Amino acid sequence: MPKPGQLVLLVSPRGKRYLRMFEEGGALHTGDGILDYAKVAEAGFGGLARTHLGKAFRVVRPTLYDLVKGVKRQTQIIYPKEIGYILLKLGIGPGRRIIEAGSGSGSLTVAMSWYAGETGRIYTYERRPEFFKLCRANLTRCGVGDNVEQFNHDIADGFLQTGADALFLDVREPWLYLDQAAAAVAPGAALGFLLPTVNQVSDLLAGLEKGPFTDIEVLEIFLRRYKPVPDRLRPEDRMVAHTGFLIFCREQQPLPPEPAPAPEGPSDGDEVENDDIGPCDAEE
Repeated sequence: MPKPGQLVLLVSPRGKRYLRMFEEGGALHTGDGILDYAKVAEAGFGGLARTHLGKAFRVVRPTLYDLVKGVKRQTQIIYPKEIGYILLKLGIGPGRRIIEAGSGSGSLTVAMSWYAGETGRIYTYERRPEFFKLCRANLTRCGVGDNVEQFNHDIADGFLQTGADALFLDVREPWLYLDQAAAAVAPGAALGFLLPTVNQVSDLLAGLEKGPFTDIEVLEIFLRRYKPVPDRLRPEDRMVAHTGFLIFCREQQPLPPEPAPAPEGPSDGDEVENDDIGPCDAEE
């Protein structure tokens, strides 16, 4: 049974999805009729609740995918298809300390908070006050964020943490902050970046080549859905194609030069040639 303040996903007979905060005495107004939240509570998760017009809505417990897609946004969000790969590449999980810069609407922050759990820690930086507030509002709405520390801070002045396990930059000119990023992470830590255009990627790669970074990877992720009709299975007519380039690398300080090898002397078994024969060695 949904509880007050909990998010509920309500799916109409035609498949339209409504992610709403459950409140006692509330109601959802749709083209299929008014859905009283008392009916939603009575149906519970997995049940059906009918509007005043008799239309049946499915009551669903939202997944992390639903939460990320449903964040209130004032910026372009990072899509779930990228978020999944980012989480794996950066190793987000319990006990990990992760830095994020460019909180935006907080879609990635929500996912990282979910996966880091009670023992993990997320440090997210956002320079613009309106996005700083929006990110916290979305964390609270999604029921996560206790493990997230926010900073309304310009990362040009450096990060306030050191020894982080991973770092993700979603800013317009990340190549300007590579020195600050390298100083904030532990040796060998993974770093990730999101950029929309190829010229930005080129500028970032040029910066990475100059800095202490290795294992550089550039990619984009496509997701094509199919129409779930058994008799005529085929791709959907539309798809969300390019949403951004992902770039990953690892912090790697250059190795110190190897010491010059010591000169080798003759071994015990080597014969020493000597053309000078002393008087004591001459045959009599």
